Amino acid sequence: MEITSPSKYEKLLERSDKGYKAFLYDCDGTLADNMKAHALTYIKVAADQGVHINGEIIDELAGWPVPAVVKEINKRYGSNMDPEEFAEIRQKLYHDEYIAKITPVEHVVDHLKAHYGKVPIAVVSGGSREAVEKTLNVLGIADLVETLVCAGETPHGKPYPDPFLAAAVKLGVDPKHCLVFEDGDPGVQSAIAAGMDWVRIDQLD
Repeated sequence: MEITSPSKYEKLLERSDKGYKAFLYDCDGTLADNMKAHALTYIKVAADQGVHINGEIIDELAGWPVPAVVKEINKRYGSNMDPEEFAEIRQKLYHDEYIAKITPVEHVVDHLKAHYGKVPIAVVSGGSREAVEKTLNVLGIADLVETLVCAGETPHGKPYPDPFLAAAVKLGVDPKHCLVFEDGDPGVQSAIAAGMDWVRIDQLD
């Protein structure tokens, strides 16, 4: 008799079926399959300014606000790109050429849809509110999310606890009753610092 292993969606259901009172999802790389697109925009904007980077640093710092990523690039590459200007250029490039083409991370989006109306739902992202709102609209789930916490809306971004704690306050749920869905180390560190349980959606196998 063949034994069928649980799907990623079934594993998410199992991990989240423990009496949690709110679900907090990261956006890029967790709900939206767009990390490659983000990396390409960083690489292009940096190259246009004479700085040649690879995508590994973008993956490593997934979840950080863009200006913070640029500051880290400057530190490692000895460059002096303006973080705020870089963020504006990168966001325009992403909006103009990439955002309409993004696709969902199916098992995570299906999980969110399955729990709409059952527990409060937030999206907590290191991206700008404009980009996150457009991404959720492209994915068709904008109306299912109760609250957003985006870049620049808390004193510190991920990996600090501020974004997830702010979402918990907005939802009116104690952090210990929240479950975070993430795809990167900075987001996981943020969840741990906030006193929340977490799931790495890219490590369910």
